[in-house]
Amino acid sequence: MLEQLLIFTRGGLILWTCKELSNALKGSPIDTLIRSCLLEERSGLASYDYDAPGANYTLKWTFHNDLGLVFVAVYQKILHLLYVDDLLSMVKREFSVVYDPSKTDYSCFDDVYRQLRLEAEARAEEIKKSSKLGARIVSKKQEQGQKTKFDQGGKRIGGGNLKNDNDGDNKLENGYVNGDSLNEDVKQRGSVNDKENMSSNNGAFDVNKLQKLRSKGSKKNDTVVSKGSKPDTKKKVTKKNRVWDEKPQEVKLDYTDPVTENGDEHVNYVAAAIEGESMMDKEEVFSSDSEEEEEDDDQVVDGSKAGTKSKGWFSSMFQSIAGKANLERADLEPALKGLKDRLMTKNVAEEIAEKLCESVATSLEGKKLGSFTRISSTVQAAMEDALVRILTPKRSIDILRDVHAAKEQGKPYVVVFVGVNGVGKSTNLAKVAYWLLQHKVSVMMAACDTFRSGAVEQLRTHARRLQIPIFEKGYEKDPAIVAKEAIQEATRNGSDVVLVDTAGRMQDNEPLMRALSKLIYLNSPDLVLFVGEALVGNDAVDQLSKFNQKLADLSNSPNPRLIDGILLTKFDTIDDKVGAALSMVYISGAPVMFVGCGQSYTDLKKLNVKSIVKTLLK
Repeated sequence: MLEQLLIFTRGGLILWTCKELSNALKGSPIDTLIRSCLLEERSGLASYDYDAPGANYTLKWTFHNDLGLVFVAVYQKILHLLYVDDLLSMVKREFSVVYDPSKTDYSCFDDVYRQLRLEAEARAEEIKKSSKLGARIVSKKQEQGQKTKFDQGGKRIGGGNLKNDNDGDNKLENGYVNGDSLNEDVKQRGSVNDKENMSSNNGAFDVNKLQKLRSKGSKKNDTVVSKGSKPDTKKKVTKKNRVWDEKPQEVKLDYTDPVTENGDEHVNYVAAAIEGESMMDKEEVFSSDSEEEEEDDDQVVDGSKAGTKSKGWFSSMFQSIAGKANLERADLEPALKGLKDRLMTKNVAEEIAEKLCESVATSLEGKKLGSFTRISSTVQAAMEDALVRILTPKRSIDILRDVHAAKEQGKPYVVVFVGVNGVGKSTNLAKVAYWLLQHKVSVMMAACDTFRSGAVEQLRTHARRLQIPIFEKGYEKDPAIVAKEAIQEATRNGSDVVLVDTAGRMQDNEPLMRALSKLIYLNSPDLVLFVGEALVGNDAVDQLSKFNQKLADLSNSPNPRLIDGILLTKFDTIDDKVGAALSMVYISGAPVMFVGCGQSYTDLKKLNVKSIVKTLLK
């Protein structure tokens, strides 16, 4: 039985709810659906499962895009109601007839809904009965087929001999093949696979003759090679000895610990090496250049700009002027296929590109095409709006504001950097530290990568160059305990921020993921940043989903802490292949807070959403 069925506008105004279904929903499944699916461009999904303490619901929905209405049905997850989809479509059809934008009371629709529900339930029962009857017929045929048996001579028990059957299909009946009869038949026909064998009139080619011919040919080739081979009289070219420079140029390679002749630390050198304003504080100017001229054809064919025109200019213009009654899925498919291919060439995961196109198709299906508007431009605009909504953060995370709020409470602001191996966690941690130092925030590093050799020395070098304290306990220590002691030390010495460096780990490494879950559970950091590469492409989806899944499964808390934000590294190496940013945000819902774009401490900036969207659709 349905728990609730309601109709509301895209603006959030509830127009009608079923009064018969007076059960109060536990939790907030409708709000979660709007926030997690409709606003996140996941409206193309078939259903959504809402799981909360004491509430397990399945939600299904449909849209009337021309009127801007949403129809949602809610029922218990354990039930499998076959009539929900049919009921939603009928309610959508009937309610669109009585809908008036100036009207808010639709109590007259109660009787119409009651009749529609009875029709949908009766139709579902008929389909259920017919499916059961079909299953019985299939099972009976299978039983009859299993009763047919054969003896060793190929005779079918109950009549018939496969050797004497003229129909070739009977020889393969019930999966039985008599090898002798098949060979005799092939020899008599002189054919293989229903094709005549032209090499011999007596039947199939003799395999023994073929082997003899091959052996003779190999012997002849061997003799020819042996006779024609002559010893190589040419002298081997000897490699000339390398001449080394007797006085190589002296070059100082180690700049990690610059000192003066007196042995004191060269502070001026360190300041000169890292001076400059971080790119985080520079507003990136987005130049809205004139868009490239669109194709003359009405729709993008096979995703290529140089594709053949699907319709002539006159028919395309006529369709644009007159408009169609409603856009259908078949009208949108060519343009959506072109957009999907374009997104995939920009390194967007195929799964994400397919879901995005499905969501855009759902939002446009049934909508009227405006005058002088082409389908391709309509789909392009809808996809652009969808990408902007996905990449725009749903909640504001202002680190500087949160740092001052934590300082007023007398505790440090804790940031944990997590990610797979080799993505640049330590380097970008130092970039974030440099940006915080420019805003007069005291920072302390915590070397909690006790697994990788050289990790503590690497972080110690960054701390020395930036002249900030570092808390370390060496290797083979519990990183959760090291992080806890580092936070206690920061509380004593008055540090505003603690940046926790963790070991790189693959998403499938359960021991290391368990240690990371323990670190987050024990210390309750204010921000968990996932550090990922901008060039990973499809692997970004697997990395982020597995990290979140492991953190949820291995946590001891009923409300496990997941990833809060993303730091995207190596952004300067991908040219226009910026799709990993979209894949990461879509799969996790976490915003991209930092973008690493170089090797120096100043090479850290914000994500420009407009620039990313333009690059993805270019």
